[in-house]
Amino acid sequence: MTSTARRDQALGRRRQACFKKIVSALLLLGALPILLGIQRPPGLSDVDDVRTWSYADYTRVVIEVSGDAPLPEIGLVRLPANIKAGRPERLYLDVPDLWVGRRYESGLEVGDGLLKAVRLGQNTLRTTRLVLDLERYDHHRLFVLPSPPRIVVDVYGERGAKDRVADEESGRLPAGLRRVHTVVVDAGHGGRDPGAVGVGDLREKDVNLIIARSLKSALLSRGFEVIMTRERDMTLTLEERTAVAESSGGDVFISIHANAAKQEKARGIEVYTLDANHERHSLDVAARENGVPAARLDPLQRALAELQVGEVGAHSERLAAFVHDEVMRGVRERDQTLPDLGVKKGPFYVLFMSSMSSVLVETGFVTNQKDAKMLRSPGYQNMLGEKIALGVDRYRDQMEMGLARTEEGMQ
Repeated sequence: MTSTARRDQALGRRRQACFKKIVSALLLLGALPILLGIQRPPGLSDVDDVRTWSYADYTRVVIEVSGDAPLPEIGLVRLPANIKAGRPERLYLDVPDLWVGRRYESGLEVGDGLLKAVRLGQNTLRTTRLVLDLERYDHHRLFVLPSPPRIVVDVYGERGAKDRVADEESGRLPAGLRRVHTVVVDAGHGGRDPGAVGVGDLREKDVNLIIARSLKSALLSRGFEVIMTRERDMTLTLEERTAVAESSGGDVFISIHANAAKQEKARGIEVYTLDANHERHSLDVAARENGVPAARLDPLQRALAELQVGEVGAHSERLAAFVHDEVMRGVRERDQTLPDLGVKKGPFYVLFMSSMSSVLVETGFVTNQKDAKMLRSPGYQNMLGEKIALGVDRYRDQMEMGLARTEEGMQ
């Protein structure tokens, strides 16, 4: 073999070794699957949705996944800022057996004083990497929750002076001194939670969303600002619904639901406010809407019994009375026989710990032939939205008159 041939052979071996190193590095970084266009391997869970909630002293990141939520093999790792590379201080977590692909590679901007952004990417074929770009940081919590499976990260820290001033300026007054402008509309259930399923496979989650959209339109036409907890068919936990309400600066919270019963003859309209009510029917309804057995409501009842609902509870009762009155007027124009089940109280999680006037409206029974037919009717759905909005409008008028009298008395 000539010297030239030996040099060429040695060069070939070096190139092959270099190529192997590059491939190994790409595999380690997770870039090779993307470069080669490799599809999702079988047997993995999928990232369904990523959401963030900002509170006074922490920011919550929720990663909702399909199947069983995979437990991370390691905890979150904190990395210092790299000024030269333009990288902020960050936390990262590698989650095994989870596929996200390129869906969130551009990241989700947060910018709330604690988190700059949330990024997810396919680190390897079978591992998803979560990266939290930090603005400020003190400590964090990491835990996995079921039903639906989700990974939750809470990042705690002290926000900057600018953020603290904004929080203080946006602080809401007590319910009795608050002008009613922003209404939070909650379409109950959704996504993998269908709610009650009734006649002809009528799903509560679908009815709730349609009526909630109708309510939103009616409120906007009356000059209200409207915040929806969901505007599509998505899974939203009860604590996340409450988070939307509390972080939105809302003045009124309306949760839309449809009822169900084992007795097919059961039908009618009822409006609920929050209370530790021991009446059997209220407990059964609350258990179904809360997604827990009725027997598990006892600890909640004790907690609610100790809760000082006070002024918020009184205003919620006024709101419920107005909404109930207007809805029943609209229903009576269509069906004189529909039972009026009245205004009731119950331990509903979605109303729990709300600092605003809050009601839950059961718009009819999906398990009853006549109610189900009406709940499917676009005319009935729009009527419910209009009448609930009119009830909120009446409540706003009463609050304005009360505030006017209070201001006159202070002069």
